[in-house]
Amino acid sequence: MAITNKNINKNNNLTNKELSIQLSLNGLSFCILNRNNQTVITLKDIPFEKKLNPLELLDKLKHVVNTNEDLQHAFDQVIVIHDNELSSLVPKALFKEEFKADYLKFNTKILKSDFIAHDTIKINDSVCVYVPYVNINNYLYDLYGEFVYKHAATVLIESILKLEKNQDKLNFYVNVHVSHFEIVVVEKAKLILYNRFEYNTKEDFIYYILFAAEQLGLNPETLNLIFLGKINKDSPLYIITFKYVRFVFLGRREDAFKYSLEAQPEDHHTNFTLIKSL
Repeated sequence: MAITNKNINKNNNLTNKELSIQLSLNGLSFCILNRNNQTVITLKDIPFEKKLNPLELLDKLKHVVNTNEDLQHAFDQVIVIHDNELSSLVPKALFKEEFKADYLKFNTKILKSDFIAHDTIKINDSVCVYVPYVNINNYLYDLYGEFVYKHAATVLIESILKLEKNQDKLNFYVNVHVSHFEIVVVEKAKLILYNRFEYNTKEDFIYYILFAAEQLGLNPETLNLIFLGKINKDSPLYIITFKYVRFVFLGRREDAFKYSLEAQPEDHHTNFTLIKSL
């Protein structure tokens, strides 16, 4: 199905371009891939000055679309990534669709009116249950027609497990954002832990990392910690982590794409879920 919108040029249906857009209450990012030459031709990060609510997020998205000509065209495929704390991971063998709300209510606040979606993570037979931003989905459907949407946790877990498929050791991944981060622990290509943490200070940040390591019985002196996302070696978050964890590395996306001069990522570990969703 497709809904025609006069603000979007739908005359050329064979653009061979794909749009991926990731949205959180703290910012949004998007990239456009030209499949003809396997090149990312647009890559933009737009942080917000403060944390918004879902209505404000929609207003911000509308402004971004109206002020970015790159977004005012038809795409062969659109992928939307919802990045929020309203999610829970469930083993597929235990998942029952009629109980989706029950999986969420124990670790997050949801309303009876909330629409609950789920992604199947085939690579490890699990299900990510989550609350998408329905107002965002409705707007993008009106704009582009049919599209695929996922939770950020789905993309992150799938992508890391693919990177780890031939590894025989334990790796402790930390995917960093402005005010939250995710921990993904993988051993011998199997998911050991996924969790998401909010932080305000670098002390909060390192506390949650060390706490998670302690709960898993991992020694900071021997742990391989791999950073993804918004972090570099000069970051206070990196510096304090290196103070307590002996082996700290910056990860790599292992990209399958080239990048135009106008769409260069900051580094090999940034925009991980956005680019890996393509």
